[in-house]
Amino acid sequence: MTIKEASSTTYLKGTSSASASAVTKGETVLVLGTTSGTTITATQVTVEPNDGGGTAASTAAGVVPFTRGAPSAAKSVGQVPTNYTEGSGTIQSGTIANKATEAALAAYPGGVVDRVVKLSNGEYEVHYIGVNWPHHIFVSQDYTVLGAS
Repeated sequence: MTIKEASSTTYLKGTSSASASAVTKGETVLVLGTTSGTTITATQVTVEPNDGGGTAASTAAGVVPFTRGAPSAAKSVGQVPTNYTEGSGTIQSGTIANKATEAALAAYPGGVVDRVVKLSNGEYEVHYIGVNWPHHIFVSQDYTVLGAS
């Protein structure tokens, strides 16, 4: 991926404001923004805390890493909307999508979010790729993770 900085890009280190210099080689970052091909134009870059995140956090959350040719796990945890139909809902962007993405990645680190959809019940489905499980993370209107499938 190529990350493109904009004049409006904001930076955080954990939950505190920071400058672009907070991003150094080897740091784990969460980049929120818009994509075009393999380029993300960053609206927000967050330097993640170095406290056991990464693979350890991903494994602890039950995320199944992507393995080519391996089938996705067929399991659900937590609360999955009973009327959920894959592909339904309205694509979200901006602050709403960013907050839902942050909540999903905090609960299930290690994948890539390619879209956030608002469901008919007002909750959000965060579509997760780059891992075999979870593929859908469900987030409430107040950005609390409800479940995953």
